[in-house]
Amino acid sequence: MSHAADLPLWAAILVAAFLLVGAGLTLIGSWGFFRLKSFYDRIHAPTLSTSWGTGAIVMASMICFTVLQSRLVIHEILIGIFVTVTMPVTLMLLGRAALYRDRAETNPDVPAMDPPKGSLVVSGETEPAAGQDAAQT
Repeated sequence: MSHAADLPLWAAILVAAFLLVGAGLTLIGSWGFFRLKSFYDRIHAPTLSTSWGTGAIVMASMICFTVLQSRLVIHEILIGIFVTVTMPVTLMLLGRAALYRDRAETNPDVPAMDPPKGSLVVSGETEPAAGQDAAQT
């Protein structure tokens, strides 16, 4: 039993356009996830494209069921909110965990930790001994 035949043409075109955009964005995110080399590169690919792709698919669902049921259907917004809130937070936590692990294993490809704010010492440099600058000048 398909209700797709009950959709007016304008709604079907709009729903199809949003579905194509959403599927395309999600595919781009998935392709980036597949192609990128390091873990740190991979966590960037799905964040924006998958979130926006899910948003477009949710919009298509809202339009479709609003037109079919002749009332405003907005409960799909909850799906979009959950994806928008949880995806960046989850990937940020995964990135921090991987960074912590790589620093603990002293991986040379990982950038050094920034010095604390207010510190005059740049990371990787040692503080000159007292009177050393005066002796050189």
